Amino acid sequence: QVQLVESGGGLVQAGGSLRLSCAAYGSIFSISSMAWYRQVPGKQREWVASITSNGYTDYSNSVKVRFTISRDNAKNTVFLQMNNLKPEDTAVYSCRLTSPSSDVYWGQGTQVTVSS
Repeated sequence: QVQLVESGGGLVQAGGSLRLSCAAYGSIFSISSMAWYRQVPGKQREWVASITSNGYTDYSNSVKVRFTISRDNAKNTVFLQMNNLKPEDTAVYSCRLTSPSSDVYWGQGTQVTVSS
């Protein structure tokens, strides 16, 4: 079983930065793909960024250049560095782990609020 715990959310002014962390409890983190998603109430969850087990990254067009996903396998943690934040980035951000056998696990999420 895998448990994911996000942290690092908060309130920031437009143009500011935040760094989200997602700690994974379980033995399969290093061989799993990780991703960040976000959701605004009343809207569908939106994919933000992904990183494979060997470090290949991909980003949605809305965050490319501004956000950076990374992972530390020694600490079982994935990060999302968010720079130049905009009010439209306001959402609950959740991490997702996809195991090699395609099992999917989600964290509870952390709120990010960007004020204008």
